[in-house]
Amino acid sequence: MSATPRILVVDADADRARDIGSILQFIDYAAEIVDDLRAATLQHKPRDWVAVILGTIKDSKSLPAFLDWLKADPQFPPLLLLPEHQGRAWDDRGFDPDEAWALDYPVKYAQLHELLRRASLKRLDPPRPAAAKPAASAAGPTGNSTAIRHVRRLIEQVAPFDTTVLILGESGTGKEIVARAIHDRSSRGDKPFVAINCGAIPAELLESELFGHEKGAFTGAITARRGRFEMADGGTLFLDEIGDMSMPMQVKLLRVLQERCYERVGGNQTLRCDVRVIAATHRNLEDGIGKGTFREDLFYRLNVFPVEMPPLRERLEDLPQLIVDLTRALERQGRGTIKLAADAVQTLSQYRWPGNVRELSNLIERLGVLHAGDSVRARDLPARYRPNLPAAPAEPELPVRRPPPAVAPMAVAAAEAEPVLAAEGIDLKDHIAQIEVSLIRQALQSANGVVAHAAKLLRMRRTTLVEKLRKYGLQREAQGGDGADFEDSEDAVTEA
Repeated sequence: MSATPRILVVDADADRARDIGSILQFIDYAAEIVDDLRAATLQHKPRDWVAVILGTIKDSKSLPAFLDWLKADPQFPPLLLLPEHQGRAWDDRGFDPDEAWALDYPVKYAQLHELLRRASLKRLDPPRPAAAKPAASAAGPTGNSTAIRHVRRLIEQVAPFDTTVLILGESGTGKEIVARAIHDRSSRGDKPFVAINCGAIPAELLESELFGHEKGAFTGAITARRGRFEMADGGTLFLDEIGDMSMPMQVKLLRVLQERCYERVGGNQTLRCDVRVIAATHRNLEDGIGKGTFREDLFYRLNVFPVEMPPLRERLEDLPQLIVDLTRALERQGRGTIKLAADAVQTLSQYRWPGNVRELSNLIERLGVLHAGDSVRARDLPARYRPNLPAAPAEPELPVRRPPPAVAPMAVAAAEAEPVLAAEGIDLKDHIAQIEVSLIRQALQSANGVVAHAAKLLRMRRTTLVEKLRKYGLQREAQGGDGADFEDSEDAVTEA
């Protein structure tokens, strides 16, 4: 995804779409304008956009399919509805008030800026749970070690009660999985589970996120907004990274936990909440009390029923089952199919896992990209996970002509000699491009113009080299100098 936040503008009114696109560009957003909903779904995922501005639709019959496609992604962006859509009952379409917002036209800068700020904050939230909850959620954390069996017993014991739970453990151990399992097994399981990361939201915005705000409460508050306590009413509110909450917010949270009532920012009406609170942190809150960064009274209010998640290094007997679950999840999501051989699992069991299950999940996803459809051996693992094993053997050398003696020293000198900056300076971009062109030409010469062989010499993918050949106008130096393989597509390049 581009570094510039992107907004999808769906509007068959070309003049209005261009107007909105210009405003978005002015405030540093990239606008992608389409007049057909089907076109929006072809080359993108819903999460590619910060928000979707919905205007006149060329084919109104395509709207339900587009909304279903949008909501199928747990991280779907909110809708910004232009006037023609604002009279519809969007809650009937599965959108709650925090997912479909009115946008006036002509566009008011303050309103648009506030809505996009809210949309950007929503991207910091954990992904929304899918409508069908996975079986693993109710079962709790994966594994059969003594430590995990103890955690599951605690989940079973506390779930039927509305007791406040504090989940402790290092980052990446699966604290939210425990929170969801408690919620799913409670009488509130069919009500909302709302999560918020207290460390990811700036302190000055966290109060509004938790308690909501009234229209005009602060600059940019152009509409009233529900907070997370209100959204979780009847269900469970999960306060992740509670140890990162500022002291002023801790005081306000303590009052809500004690009295179960609060006011929106800028409001004077007291609202009551029926919410079960589950908090989690990777910090030692008792140390925080001693350092004056965490309130003692809030700690005892939260620490009614503590559950401690063990780090992965203390339950390595669960590693094989975790790997199986993660590879199956990867396959279900269509992100690759892999299998880890016994020696790979044995090697991973000797690693200390400072990033815990999150690090393991990231490794499995990386292996799914690098070795899709293959069996991963120990030698295929990244170097940090196999410190005592030799690197994987190099692939058999291709039968290509060796470079002339003058070529190799030139490449070595370019790599090993320390460059000297001239007194008048240097155009670094042009200098690096010259070096790249020189080495590409040498590789093509060594490979008799065969692009695939040259790419191996340069340790890059063939398609990457094809793009560089096009970039530098070197097509005719490949494949014997006729350049014909580049006239249609890169797939036409002969590899042997």
